[in-house]
Amino acid sequence: MRKTLLPLLLVAGFAARILTTPVHAALDIEVTSGVRDPIPIAVVPFAHAAGDGGLDVAEVIQHDLEGSGRFKALPRERLPATPTQVPEVAAAAWKATGSDYVVIGRVVSLEGGTLGAEFDLINTLTGARLAGQRFVGPPGALRNAAHRVSDAVYLKILGVRGAFATRVAYVAVDGTPPAQHYQLFVSDADGANQHQILESRFPLMSPSWSPDGQWLAYVSFETKHAAVYVQLLRTGERRQVSARTGINGSPEWSPDGHKLALTLGGSGGNPDIYILDLATQELVRITEDPAIDTEPVWSPDGRSLYFTSDRAGSPQIYQVAAQPGAHPKRITFGSNYNARPRISPDGTQLALVTLDNGNYRIAVQDLASGTVRVLSHGRLDESPSFAPNGATLIYAEREGSRGALATISTDGLTGLRLSAPQGEVREPAWGPFSP
Repeated sequence: MRKTLLPLLLVAGFAARILTTPVHAALDIEVTSGVRDPIPIAVVPFAHAAGDGGLDVAEVIQHDLEGSGRFKALPRERLPATPTQVPEVAAAAWKATGSDYVVIGRVVSLEGGTLGAEFDLINTLTGARLAGQRFVGPPGALRNAAHRVSDAVYLKILGVRGAFATRVAYVAVDGTPPAQHYQLFVSDADGANQHQILESRFPLMSPSWSPDGQWLAYVSFETKHAAVYVQLLRTGERRQVSARTGINGSPEWSPDGHKLALTLGGSGGNPDIYILDLATQELVRITEDPAIDTEPVWSPDGRSLYFTSDRAGSPQIYQVAAQPGAHPKRITFGSNYNARPRISPDGTQLALVTLDNGNYRIAVQDLASGTVRVLSHGRLDESPSFAPNGATLIYAEREGSRGALATISTDGLTGLRLSAPQGEVREPAWGPFSP
C-alpha cells in the first residue's frame, strides 16, 4: 500500500508508544502434534562466512522442518559427516542413517557486504541433487534466508509452498486489571525475531495485515475510546483512520490494499459492516440490521464480505456482496454458535470459531460442500488466521489461566503451541508472503 493513499490525520503517541526495535524474548515453542510417520531428513551445519554473526543456519532450518510436524531430523551427534558441497556427500552413508534426504549448505560473503545462504537438497537413495538455490540479503536478514531455505525444501518434498519466511502479528498482555500493559508485536512465523510495534496501557485489538505486508491496521483505546489506526511497519508512521462515535472495530484490509472493512456502531451503538476508502475517507454502509453485524473479512476476489451476525437468534456467519443494498446469505449451520470467519487464500475454506460439545473450538468449513471439520481441542479457542499457503491456521487458546498461540494444519495432523515466558498472547494474524 502506498503512503499516498493515506492523506489522513497523523496521530501522535497519546498514551501509546511506538517502538520498532527488536525484542529478544522469543515465544516458547512446543510441538503438540505431528504425523505418525514423519519424513526422515538430515540437516548438516552450514559453512560459516565473515559477517554472519555466528547464526546457525542449519539449526533454524531443522527447527522449521521439525516444527511443521512432518519431518524428523537426524540428531547432530549421529551425522556421519559434515559436507558443505554436493561432491562431498556419500549418499549411501546417509541412507544408512535412515535419512531419506540430506540438506547441506554454505553462507557466502558477497559484494557490498551482503550474504548469501546457499543450499542443496539431496536424495539419499539415488544421490540426485533435487534442489538448490541462493538467497541473498544483508547480514541482518540471514535468519530470513534460512527460513526461505526451509520453504524451498518443504515445497520440493511435499509439493506445498512453505510459510516459514512469513511473519505473525499478535497482542501481548501483562499484568492484572486495572493495571494491564498491552503490546503489539510482529515476529517470524516461528515466534523468533520479535519486534515491538506499539505499547499502551490501554487495550490493543484486532491486528490485520495489508496485502503487501507493509502495514498493520488495529484497534487502540489509547484515547479511552475505540479508534482504528494503520501503521507502516518500516518507519513506525501511523495514522488514525476511524474514530467515529461509538464502536470502531474489526478492521480488515481489502485485497487491493485500498480499503478497510470495519465494524461501526454509531451513537446508537448497533454494530454494522462498513467499507472505508483509505484515500478519500468515503464510508459505505454494507449492512443495516437491528442485529449485531461484526467481524468482516474479504473474499480473496474482493467482491464480497463474510461476517458474523446474530440476526437469526444466534451468532452465525453470512456472506454479502461488497456493495450497498446487497442481501446477506447465511453460510453456517449445525451449531448455535459460529463466529470469527476467515477465508483461505484460495477462497475454498472458511475458518471459524464454533461451539463444539460445550467448548469453543477452531473449525474449517468447505465452502463448496458445507462440510465442517473441528480441528482444535481446547475449551476456549478463538481468533483463527490462515497462513498464506492455506495449509495451517494460527489461533489463540487458553493454556491454563493464560492465553497462548497455537497452530494446527488444516488436515488436523500437526500443531504447535507458542507461549510467552510471562503474561499472555492473543489475537494472532498471519502475514502474507513476502514479495
